[in-house]
Amino acid sequence: MSIKRQKYLRLTGTYLIIMVMFAIIFYPLLWIVGSSFNPGQSLSGSSIIPKNATLDHYKELFDTNQSAYLLWYWNSLKISVLTMVFTVILVSFTAYSFSRYRFIGRKNSLMTFLILQMIPNFAALIAIFILALLTGLLDTHLGLILVYVGGAIPMNTWLMKGYLDTIPKELDESAKMDGAGHLRIFFQIVMPLATPIIAVVALFAFIAPFGDFILARVLLRSEEKYTLAVGLYDLVAKQFGAEFTTFAAGAVLIAVPIAILFLSFQKYFVSGLTAGGTKG
Repeated sequence: MSIKRQKYLRLTGTYLIIMVMFAIIFYPLLWIVGSSFNPGQSLSGSSIIPKNATLDHYKELFDTNQSAYLLWYWNSLKISVLTMVFTVILVSFTAYSFSRYRFIGRKNSLMTFLILQMIPNFAALIAIFILALLTGLLDTHLGLILVYVGGAIPMNTWLMKGYLDTIPKELDESAKMDGAGHLRIFFQIVMPLATPIIAVVALFAFIAPFGDFILARVLLRSEEKYTLAVGLYDLVAKQFGAEFTTFAAGAVLIAVPIAILFLSFQKYFVSGLTAGGTKG
């Protein structure tokens, strides 16, 4: 078999795999979008391309007299943005400390972080619930934010530390010779160079709370404090009158802020993930 024919077959196989993956990913998405425009609340008569398309479900979501969707949306945005901000701040300081300084317990701490990132937050649901109850943070957004931030620190610290290790330490030493202190080196030299990995950490920290259901369901008890995931679940969890198509409309709108954030940070992702994941 000629080299040209081998390349052609390899290229054809690659495109076939891409097309199959594309179909697997987008077919459910098309169903969700199509269902959101179908009249009625049942999925039994829904189709990807609705015959009598309607915007009634979207209008219902934005009608504050019929739905608390906008309140849930605001709660999710608030929790996700604050989680993102606090995570970026704490992870930046923590990763910088592990990357630039040598201190007693450094290796053991890094190993602890490595072990902790293997354990998902929902594995400690009982402990988290009791802790929130004892501290008075049950049914509060602050309690949920603290849980999300704490859960995001181990993995993102390793990720950012790997990136910071690729930044030459000679830059720090040159700055010290010019009289720069630790904070000035951190804010004016290292952090501007670490913009790609900061963007990656920020996106991860935003997406996790925005799509989380289990922790929010356990900690939040009042409907006015629900996040999108918990509120939308209630639409389809009813014993009678489950609103499946309204749920589909709400699910479509969830993707908007994530897509905007992803497109805004897209140029940083490749360099941030590759450098952060190849050197530890």
